[in-house]
Amino acid sequence: MTEHFPSKIGLSQQFDCSYLPDQKEQLLVILDSNCYTSMRFETLLSFGFRRSGDQIYRPHCPACQACQSVRVLANDYQPSRSQKRKWNKINSEFRFEYNTQEQPGYYPLYEKYITMRHSDGSMYPPNRLQYESFLFCRWLPVTFIELWHKEQLIAVAVTDTMPTALSAIYTFFDPDYADLSLGTIMIMAQLDYARLHHKTYLYLGYQIDACPKMRYKQQYLPAQQFKSDVWVNI
Repeated sequence: MTEHFPSKIGLSQQFDCSYLPDQKEQLLVILDSNCYTSMRFETLLSFGFRRSGDQIYRPHCPACQACQSVRVLANDYQPSRSQKRKWNKINSEFRFEYNTQEQPGYYPLYEKYITMRHSDGSMYPPNRLQYESFLFCRWLPVTFIELWHKEQLIAVAVTDTMPTALSAIYTFFDPDYADLSLGTIMIMAQLDYARLHHKTYLYLGYQIDACPKMRYKQQYLPAQQFKSDVWVNI
């Protein structure tokens, strides 16, 4: 790896896009084994890359640039009025816990979430192999931010941990608690965790304006978006 960019990069085949109909998706894939450390992955995050399982990738689509990486300036984050209202619903009956290893309750919660919330998507039907190959990583520290209601686990935010940044990989939650806006709550919990551990950024993945399910990432401000290989303020 050079000072700024890996020396070995592959290009995947084209396949149907998971987010935009009638679009083809193609990925740049990091092949340089020296990149697979938390410090070097943090550098790659700043170039718009991301991970799925053990693999580091970035969209490189032939006719589309809809995926734009977003990161929140964690120490400067100011919740909106709507976000404050949602956060205030988490009262004394709820608590956050933190783990660095998978716990037995995670997969049943993930399975329920995918089955009830995403039965029309590419991750349905859920299975343990897909769950493990997507969320977990052998070369990077992962923090699992849990939300409990009394003695019931109701949400998990899978969060990559780098020296000066966090990266939000995926959140799954109990659909029976959907009225609590748990997707928003868990991003706010990740931002709180980032501030507590002196992280500069929380990377939220790709904003896709043309996809209704992927438009929400610009709601956490101040933030920056990676456009034309430059981070610009939103």
